[in-house]
Amino acid sequence: MEQIKDFTKGPILGPLLSFSMPILLAMFLQALYGAVDLLVVGKYGLARDVSGVAVGSQIMQTITSLISSFAMGTTILLGQKIGAGEREQSGRIIGTSVGVFLLAGAVMTAAIPLLAPTLAGAMNAPEEAFEQTRRYIAICGFGSVMIVAYNVLGSIMRGLGDSRTPLMTVAVASVCNIAGDMLLVAGFHMGAAGAAVATVASQTVSVLVCLWILSRRSLPFAFSRKDLRIESKILGRILRYGTPIALQDLLVGLSFLVILAIVNRLGLTASAGVGVAEKVCAFIMLIPAAFMQSMSAYVAQNHGAGKNDRAERGLRIAVLVSTAFGALMFWAAYFHGDLLCGIFARDRDVIAAGFDYLRAYGIDCLLTCFLFCFIGFFNGLGETGFVMAQGIAAAFLIRIPVAWWMSRATGRLFYIGLSVPCATVVQIAACFLFYAHIRKRERLISYDKEGF
Repeated sequence: MEQIKDFTKGPILGPLLSFSMPILLAMFLQALYGAVDLLVVGKYGLARDVSGVAVGSQIMQTITSLISSFAMGTTILLGQKIGAGEREQSGRIIGTSVGVFLLAGAVMTAAIPLLAPTLAGAMNAPEEAFEQTRRYIAICGFGSVMIVAYNVLGSIMRGLGDSRTPLMTVAVASVCNIAGDMLLVAGFHMGAAGAAVATVASQTVSVLVCLWILSRRSLPFAFSRKDLRIESKILGRILRYGTPIALQDLLVGLSFLVILAIVNRLGLTASAGVGVAEKVCAFIMLIPAAFMQSMSAYVAQNHGAGKNDRAERGLRIAVLVSTAFGALMFWAAYFHGDLLCGIFARDRDVIAAGFDYLRAYGIDCLLTCFLFCFIGFFNGLGETGFVMAQGIAAAFLIRIPVAWWMSRATGRLFYIGLSVPCATVVQIAACFLFYAHIRKRERLISYDKEGF
């Protein structure tokens, strides 16, 4: 394994970017799972297959995000212990994390296929696409244990400062997923079911490759089979950090599913169009998401080492760099969203519907890069309770009500999509207020007058 990255000394921007880039590339390749499914189905399938994959993958993405958020507790705890120089506890943290998450994965593997019809019905899946949606969810559900395993392994590596191993494994899996889609969807015309089989197979390959790489490396601390047990105190710390993040992501994800359910009432074309737009959004939001994960690891180490002034300087640098990328993403989504949607669909009406919805997300790009850096900062400090509260409040007090009202008042996808940046504005305001609060309350951050 590569040497543990120490964020507590030396330059800030260079190491932060070098750590962020593998995370960004890994997230990009992971986003290809659902995107390639939709791309191939959009080119070789029917509108009902596109809708089935779009709705089904949105549900699975919400579940994956939930697991990834819980696993963030491992990243934060490992980072803080490493920053504090307490590496001897790392083996026990890893053992507890692996044990509890594999147990959760086994439960999900058994439950999700049984709940597939209920989930498809709850999403108001169009009647023509209901069976395709159900099949996609059920098949992907069988691979839940692999989804869990990949995210847990990735969280452990990032907590240790290793962002390259997850990139290597997901790169291999992405190639397998593309090959599987071309064989099963384009070759055997299996539609949404073929896309789901390819996704599960590629995730399995990702986990096996990761385990093979780890077996050939030595960890920079003691780790043995006796560490593979669930310790209540360690589990409590992991859940303390991870549960608020996971609950927020779950409920925020549910808010987007509610919006999709609202849109599904507008018909098959609207459903497919928003599904395509969401796949485009999965890519344009990768940069802020990568900065958020990087900030969590960076701040956790510096907070553990008592260097909160350095943590703040890193936040300010990340905000500037991330917002610059946000401006570029706004330009692409707002003015050229039809070209982006055209990558995933060939139906002109579906492309037009997706572009209309995507323009609202373009506005959100200018805001989300700023917001995600703050969320990563607060996660690293362990202030995950606030992160949960602001995310849930924005989702259910702003995003869903605005989307519902716009659907009734206009029925146009652009105005429904405006519910997203409206919620983000409220979240940013809450972040500023809480940032000022923790400085005054505990003086966690010491202001550096010299700037960057």
